[in-house]
Amino acid sequence: MKPLEGLLVLDFSQFLAGPWAATRLADLGARVIKIERPGSGDICRQLYISDLALDGDSTLFHSINRNKQSYAANLKDPADLQKVKALIARADVLIQNFRPGVMDRIGLGYEVCRELNPKIVYSVVSGYGNEGPWVGKPGQDLLAQALSGLVWLNGNADQPPMPFGLAVADLTASAHLVQGILATLVRRGISGTGGLVEVSLLESVLDLQFEVTTTYLNDGGREPRRSAVNNGHAYLGAPYGIYQTQDGYLALAMGSIVTLGKLIGCAALEAYEDAETWFSQRDEIKRVLAAHLKGKPTCSWLAVLEAADFWCADVLSWPRLWETEAFQSLDFVQDVTREGGPTLKTTRCPITIDGERFKSPLGAPRVGQHTERIENEFCL
Repeated sequence: MKPLEGLLVLDFSQFLAGPWAATRLADLGARVIKIERPGSGDICRQLYISDLALDGDSTLFHSINRNKQSYAANLKDPADLQKVKALIARADVLIQNFRPGVMDRIGLGYEVCRELNPKIVYSVVSGYGNEGPWVGKPGQDLLAQALSGLVWLNGNADQPPMPFGLAVADLTASAHLVQGILATLVRRGISGTGGLVEVSLLESVLDLQFEVTTTYLNDGGREPRRSAVNNGHAYLGAPYGIYQTQDGYLALAMGSIVTLGKLIGCAALEAYEDAETWFSQRDEIKRVLAAHLKGKPTCSWLAVLEAADFWCADVLSWPRLWETEAFQSLDFVQDVTREGGPTLKTTRCPITIDGERFKSPLGAPRVGQHTERIENEFCL
């Protein structure tokens, strides 16, 4: 039995952060009903991150909406709205990521839903919270990264601010939303009442930076300084970073520069005996190291460094990673199939409980695919 079996989740959200949180709850056993507008459905159905589509929907939509049912309802239609309210009265969790005020205008704000169902865990993802001058800004991942300061940590010192190659704001907010939902469900199990869970993209990206912002807040306000050479962390000293080798790349984490110099046969590094220089002369050290590491293939450096337990790793592409025994042992890829439709390969839930890895073969639904079934079941 999956840990969330028996829970009913209504997913009103679109795009990524909200739907991905609902998918994680579905992975863990919850029943998730996606509430969509008739016809077009979630806007993400037509939001492409590549030119690859599957059965009329983007692969992005398929990947973040697997294992759900779809109920089509026009929330501006009084009859449909009444049916949705009847579902809310039976639900355990509601997730929405409309701009602040939209659900209130529709008639499905938190206070209304709490009256319908005092046990509901009402969960909201916003871009920048529900107050302050940025409330009206679009809650989009790249924009949240830009406003949060995060993009000033990536790339080398002479490069412009560089965003992550992933939707880190959305995905982090999604994880935080799941944490808040589960915490509130635990509290509900004790008190019997639900609650309001709120996260924002901005707060989540700020929290993602807690390690370096804490340093900044307690270091006299000195701004982080990216390395000019193979930057891997705006605060950490040499050798932290990724270096080119004769045939690929090598990642080096924290470690003694003197020890590293001895292991790889680079006498110039052994001169930096004072650990303080690993920070104050970071770029100078990394230039020496970068030039030296180009002299041999990655496997040669790994053989020496791993044997000495110096923190290092090969830099793998996806095809190379997929071939490794380590990746294959995770059994991390699953097939999901839309009812009467195609099959999509995607990742599984990364959480293991009592030795069980959670997979589901159910693909993302078509718009309104389960409307009739749900209306009959709940007597709507």
